[in-house]
Amino acid sequence: MKERLSKLYAKDGTKTVLSSIISIIIGMVVGSIIIVIVGACTSSLGINSVGEGIQLVFGGLFSTGRDAAGNLTFGFNSTNLGNMLFRAFPLIMTGLSVAIAQKTGLFNIGAPGQYLMGTAATLYVALSIPTSTSTLYEGGTVPSWLVWVLAFLAGMLAGAIWGAIPGLVKAYLNINEVLACIMCNWIAANLVTWVFDGSALRNTLESGKTGYIYKTSYNDVATAKLGLDKIFPDSQVNGGIVIAIVIAILIYILMSKTTLGYQLKACGSNRHAARYAGISDKRNIVLSMAIAGALAGTGAALYYLSGNTEFFWSTYQSLPDAGFNGIPVALLAANNPIGVIFTAMFMSMLDICGLQLTNLTAYNEYITDVIIAVIVYLSAFSLVIKQMLTTRKKHKDEPAAAAASASDAAPPTGDDTEPDAAPPTGDDTEPEAAVQQTVKGDD
Repeated sequence: MKERLSKLYAKDGTKTVLSSIISIIIGMVVGSIIIVIVGACTSSLGINSVGEGIQLVFGGLFSTGRDAAGNLTFGFNSTNLGNMLFRAFPLIMTGLSVAIAQKTGLFNIGAPGQYLMGTAATLYVALSIPTSTSTLYEGGTVPSWLVWVLAFLAGMLAGAIWGAIPGLVKAYLNINEVLACIMCNWIAANLVTWVFDGSALRNTLESGKTGYIYKTSYNDVATAKLGLDKIFPDSQVNGGIVIAIVIAILIYILMSKTTLGYQLKACGSNRHAARYAGISDKRNIVLSMAIAGALAGTGAALYYLSGNTEFFWSTYQSLPDAGFNGIPVALLAANNPIGVIFTAMFMSMLDICGLQLTNLTAYNEYITDVIIAVIVYLSAFSLVIKQMLTTRKKHKDEPAAAAASASDAAPPTGDDTEPDAAPPTGDDTEPEAAVQQTVKGDD
């Protein structure tokens, strides 16, 4: 058993997982310390509220409110769990977007812009084609499921095009993709604002919501629930989470089991060596960023095609959080597509815990943002933590290795002398010497 655990610990993947878990634990501990400090220093909270704050940070997902006596209660909360899954699938997609670029040696900080372009394309298609049961149009004949598919593909394509732009300037002009992505983010923000400003898609049916775009459900376009609404009643969850998980698995297969995935990773490791081996480095750089952009655009499509979400058109004021949050999701998962599924769910869980913290106590939900920030900071040093784990293992194994070496170097006893130490006879001339003599004779 000890040997099996030792072999498991020696694997590179195990150390990667452990370094991520250590980052999470430290982040949660730091969050708990902040709760203690805030509770002790705020008169409206008091030290007695510290216990409740810590409980909600760690277990807010299962919080069911307060009982008649005012004590926190916990149990299966279908609303919280469903909303966690709903918040997770955009993070899964943007996390995959960052992860696949990292796998190919590129840093895709342009996911927010790609997400915005995917949002704009998705909403325009989903709301502009009249369906047979639309409340925005009369006499529509197009099936709503077909409009859903077209809007989904439009969001994916828009993200891919916007992601390919930094890839092109990186491949052909050698401009750093980080700079190109940042510029593309703000161009996308202002472009989307300009497109929706004054458009017919702005909500005029509900008073006070003129700054918002219609929900796609107004055109009867919405993602199917796939029975998840019965498992998690009173939540926003739908089939988008299933689609996101399937895409993550397909990306894992693409990067790990296909020739294209090998070529993309080879270009990321050393584009010059890849070119020498006959791989088109420029094509793969552009393709990598296009795939990354398509994934981010898909995240936006899945989110806004839910039918219950509203888009605020004045996006020039800020970039979408979902795009930036894909970075810590990918870092915590060590850029593993399967790991991205779980880290995205963890991040969305922290969001739900933050809301519960605000709703049930006087603490601010932004304490969970501090926890996420600490985890992100530590995840950036995951290689250092991983190296520390490796060094610790080496130091632990050194005494055993030294003892084994000393045992092997012990001098043999008289009775145990091997017969192969006998001196050679005259007839046992070395083969090399014989060959040399023959060569000399022939010369």
